[in-house]
Formats: sequence, structure tokens, C-alpha cells
Amino acid sequence: MAMHVTVIAVGKKGAGPLADLQHFYSARITWPLAIREVEEKRPSPTAAERIQREGNLLLQAVPKGAVVVALDRQGAQFTSEELAQRIVKWRDAGVAELVFLIGGADGLAETVRAKANYVLSLGAMTWPHLLARGMLLEQLYRAQQIMAGHPYHRG
Repeated sequence: MAMHVTVIAVGKKGAGPLADLQHFYSARITWPLAIREVEEKRPSPTAAERIQREGNLLLQAVPKGAVVVALDRQGAQFTSEELAQRIVKWRDAGVAELVFLIGGADGLAETVRAKANYVLSLGAMTWPHLLARGMLLEQLYRAQQIMAGHPYHRG
């Protein structure tokens, strides 16, 4: 059975170059892949409350038994090869569902980081959450290509 990969992200991708980037890489990933969007529509009096509400939506969308990787700039930084090796370990350990969580513009709730199996950083810089989707999908595609021994990854 193939490992299913799900990206759960706050907000709607809309149209434009960042949506095109997401589609470009997701179309190339051969693993079973789903992208789910969650959105907090109720007005929040504070950023902290909005972050917490978004965190609740993210956690509610995670399938039971999934390995959860939260993207946060305070997380561990992997090379592309290390990410590919980690995915191989999860696959070989029988992980059926691998979920990546991307917060909204104000970041992730502490509850999300605490419940994640791993916290991964795309770097110390702050990235727009829609760009982070494209970057994550590119790295998942790159990991797929590394695992297949394909020359796409020449790093």
C-alpha cells in the first residue's frame, strides 16, 4: 500500500502565479496526494485568537493515525536528501498517511506544534504561506525524484 501524502493549509490558493506553482509541482508528484484548505471565516478580535482558531481547523482536518509534520520557521531544517530519507523511513515503517500542516499569515498555534510529530522549517526567513505551499510541494517532488534516483536532484 502506498503512503498517502496530504498538505493541509490555511487559506484559499486563489488564482495567479502561486496557485500555478502549487499546481505545477502537485501534478508531478506520483504519490497519492491531496491538498486540503481550511479557512477561519469568523472575525477574530486578535491575531492570537485567529491563530488558535486556524490551529484548531488544521488539527481537526488531520486523519487519525497520520504522521504530522508542521511547517514552522522554528522547526528543524533538513537538506533535500534528509527529507527524502525521512520519507523513506516513514514509508518503510508502514506509515499510511503523512500530513504536512501550513499555517496562515500569522503562523501556527503552539497547540499545532505540540501535537505534530515533527516540526520542519523551510528556513529562518519568513515566507508567505501561499509561497510555502509551492516550496513544500517542490521539495516533496524533489524527494520523490531523489528516491527514484532521477537526475532532477543534482545537489
